[in-house]
Amino acid sequence: MTVATPRERSPLKDRDFALVWSGSLVSDTGDWLLMIALPLYVFAATGSALGASTVFIAELLPVLLFGPVLGMVVDHFDHRRVMIALNLAQAVALLPLLLASTDRLWIVYLVAAVQAGLAAGLQPVRQALLPRLMPTAQLGAANSLVAVSDNLARLVGSPLGGIVFATLGLGGVVAMDVTSYLVSAVLLSAARVEGPSDAPAGIAVGFWRNLAAGLTTIRTTPPLRIVLLIECIASLAQGVFLVLFVVFVVRILGANDTEVGLLRGVQAIGGILGGLVVGMLIRRVNTRILIGWGFVVFGLIALVTWNVAPVSTVVVVYVALFVAMGIPAIATTAGTITVVQGVTPPGSIGRVVATMGTLGLAAQGLGLVASGVLADSVGVIPVLDAQAALYLGCGLLAILFLRFPAPAATSLR
Repeated sequence: MTVATPRERSPLKDRDFALVWSGSLVSDTGDWLLMIALPLYVFAATGSALGASTVFIAELLPVLLFGPVLGMVVDHFDHRRVMIALNLAQAVALLPLLLASTDRLWIVYLVAAVQAGLAAGLQPVRQALLPRLMPTAQLGAANSLVAVSDNLARLVGSPLGGIVFATLGLGGVVAMDVTSYLVSAVLLSAARVEGPSDAPAGIAVGFWRNLAAGLTTIRTTPPLRIVLLIECIASLAQGVFLVLFVVFVVRILGANDTEVGLLRGVQAIGGILGGLVVGMLIRRVNTRILIGWGFVVFGLIALVTWNVAPVSTVVVVYVALFVAMGIPAIATTAGTITVVQGVTPPGSIGRVVATMGTLGLAAQGLGLVASGVLADSVGVIPVLDAQAALYLGCGLLAILFLRFPAPAATSLR
């Protein structure tokens, strides 16, 4: 009988990783419930698409403003306890929604902002926690499974949010969402994390010095500089996609609202498949190659997607293409996270991840604005082709300039 080596054993067979993974899946599903229900509530109350879009703005602003602060907090406290505290805070912060009404929509916007800020703190703390749970050689596989969890949450939470809101109203969404965060906190409480968090005992060196330390870590670590550049370019391209996706599907393909929702969601299927495939590949393929070719394949599929309309506008063709996009997307996500975890000092991972996320959101905002302006002047397809070219550029940057040492086979536990 063959015994699996540490490099072959699935991270989900590790009890503590499985508990953290399951807790994240449950809480992320709760996030998607709210992300779908709140815009629907505001749109029903105002009849205005602008009013509904304000929810997204309310969710974006706190992450942009306080992302680095959240990363600083992550690096100064025990990671597992921070995740538990954030889940409990999310559960409590939902309760004011029970008082929301058409003449008290400010409650909805306030809760959306607070929830987005708290959820933004979970990403860096989870990424900082994983190196304490898993051997270095298994971090790539663990990150792939986290990506599977993210996509499962999206696949389940998105339709569930619409169904619960339609049948039980906002109160039903609050009840189910609160339950999800409490269950997540219980699962995380059962996990055992060995060893110190490698973080200072308190925030004693000052706010600005902590923020500067995160930026300095990126500036003085060559792989992090390349990853940050790649992430910002990819976020710029994502901003273009968010604006022009609906325009493309409705105007170019002539699809209806149901088909818009279908195409927006099916990439999660590819993400789940991609997470399983990448989980096997990442043990055997150099991380730089995985990231680089992941972006190249993604860009090539995007180019085909934006330019195949003269041949066919049948929706099933585009379903297949969007599912296919999800596979290389997971390769790039899991690969870049693995690089960050591998080269960043443990006491700085939270700040580095939060800083990168904040700068990425700023780049995404630039893409949101630029795409609307450029699409009116040069057309939708040329701008989407440029978006695909940005992903190809990310791939070339990774292949040519990203240098990342192969993971050691030693265990951290």
